[in-house]
Amino acid sequence: MVDPDPDAYLDELREEFGIRVVEKVDDGFSKLIDRLLRIVTFGGQRSYMDRYFTTIGRTFYLPSGWHERDPRARYVTLRHEAVHLRQFRRYGRLGMSLLYLLPILPLGLAYGRARLEWEAYAETFRATAEVYGVEAACATTLRAHVRRQFTSPAYGWMWPFPRMVDRWIDALLAEIVASRPR
Repeated sequence: MVDPDPDAYLDELREEFGIRVVEKVDDGFSKLIDRLLRIVTFGGQRSYMDRYFTTIGRTFYLPSGWHERDPRARYVTLRHEAVHLRQFRRYGRLGMSLLYLLPILPLGLAYGRARLEWEAYAETFRATAEVYGVEAACATTLRAHVRRQFTSPAYGWMWPFPRMVDRWIDALLAEIVASRPR
């Protein structure tokens, strides 16, 4: 297990990507997204400002209480978000927007968003294994959390097939366990 420094990692991301960091509470764009998400999810997504770290382009939008979170949890989240930075670099802002919002439906069956988020959540599992141990990565609480992100209003019911999400998780955890040093 490692004891990461999330501020040092954030500095590395600033160096590599030239990111900027914005507090959601002070940002009109974030407040607009929050209102829109509440509408399109029929009130199901009410935690955007408080719980969800957001990456758009090279900007990190921090939720309320970010700096008070455990440093290890912040590091794991930053690892997840670094995947989105690389996706934006690979696909561009327009490509990411189209992948995230269109294929197949914006709500209920969003394959593009699900694949982008799966890539990032796979990194969440890997980082969790490195920081907290493989047992934490395999914990039912993390599995349930990730499954909810895919199948609930959190991301607009992007992939409403919990068994398929569980199969993705099973395959990834098998890979993580197999790569574990003996």
